[in-house]
Amino acid sequence: MGKPPPAAPALRRVGRVILLFGTRLSSTIVTIVSFVCPFCSKDVAQRVIKLVNSFTLFFVPLFPVSTRYMNECTNCGGRTAISREQADNAAAWAATRPLA
Repeated sequence: MGKPPPAAPALRRVGRVILLFGTRLSSTIVTIVSFVCPFCSKDVAQRVIKLVNSFTLFFVPLFPVSTRYMNECTNCGGRTAISREQADNAAAWAATRPLA
């Protein structure tokens, strides 16, 4: 009789995966305080901003990579880098001030 057909060779699948990763910067206003701006020399409100740079995978933020704090003038937009302690002190000081 006839021979059986030869066995088909095992198929190897080469999987290709696309990974979308990167970083995303998000900002949060911690508090607003009022003092003289070093850039425009006006006594106006200053925003204390927390900037968090997060690692993202498929556009989903997974964990924070770095955290910075900035002081931003509402009049001229001038920004100054501040430490976390300065941001915490500004928030504590603003909590004791009456709303105007």
